[in-house]
Amino acid sequence: MATVFDVAAYILAKNGEMSAMKLQKLVYYSQAWSLVWDERPLFRERIEAWANGPVCPALYAAHRGAFVVATLPKGDVGALDVVARETIDSVLHAYGSKAAHWLSDLTHAERPWRDAREGLAPDDRSEREITHAAMQEYYASLEQRIE
Repeated sequence: MATVFDVAAYILAKNGEMSAMKLQKLVYYSQAWSLVWDERPLFRERIEAWANGPVCPALYAAHRGAFVVATLPKGDVGALDVVARETIDSVLHAYGSKAAHWLSDLTHAERPWRDAREGLAPDDRSEREITHAAMQEYYASLEQRIE
């Protein structure tokens, strides 16, 4: 299985440098839609419901302190199979042109992040996981509404 670093490296290779916040949201949506479309996770690393939206702590540790991310110290785009690349390409087509704050606002309006943060104040720190099950259930329901 690929890692979150492989997915992030692929996103950066396709779309170029971007804010750390935007990279985190694109990684999140790549994971979520892979769970729906491909019925499998892209990577094992957990995603947590932080105040500014979904964040993968392992990826955050790699870009911590950087507002803009151009490259990562690790990540192998070759670790992604054709299905994973197609999924990420679809996510980039749908979300890649959006601003980081727009993506953050979108995640705040969606059930997986909101449910994981239930009972917390807007600025509270959190290590609560946004589970694969929560992502799969919610985004599959969106897909059914679109069809």
